[in-house]
Amino acid sequence: MFWDELKYDDRGLVCGVFQDHESGEVLMVSWLNKEAVQKTWETKQTHVYRRTRGHVMMKGEVSGNVQNVREMRADCDRDALVIKVEQAGGAACHKGFRSCFFERVTEDGALQIEGEPLFDPAEVYKK
Repeated sequence: MFWDELKYDDRGLVCGVFQDHESGEVLMVSWLNKEAVQKTWETKQTHVYRRTRGHVMMKGEVSGNVQNVREMRADCDRDALVIKVEQAGGAACHKGFRSCFFERVTEDGALQIEGEPLFDPAEVYKK
């Protein structure tokens, strides 16, 4: 299968770029190991490798904001995947925003938050 042809880094990971399948908006970037790639393909729901926890998790497993896979593409070097998804629940970001890219770099080099979170992470993740 295609996951055997990917070029994983020395930690066994490839970069995953997750896009809205209709608009092309980049929702998030995450790392995937072979298990995460396989589970994503087989279940048609995104799975990512959580480096801080050292294991694979289904995106939205806790929050309910799952991603249904519509298309997957490998880049020319086969070390990254673009995964086009339907974002269920509205928010892809663990901080509650639709996209993880909610901070815009302004003309003076500062970061400016755009938009409002769709959920309260403290409530969802009980941290």
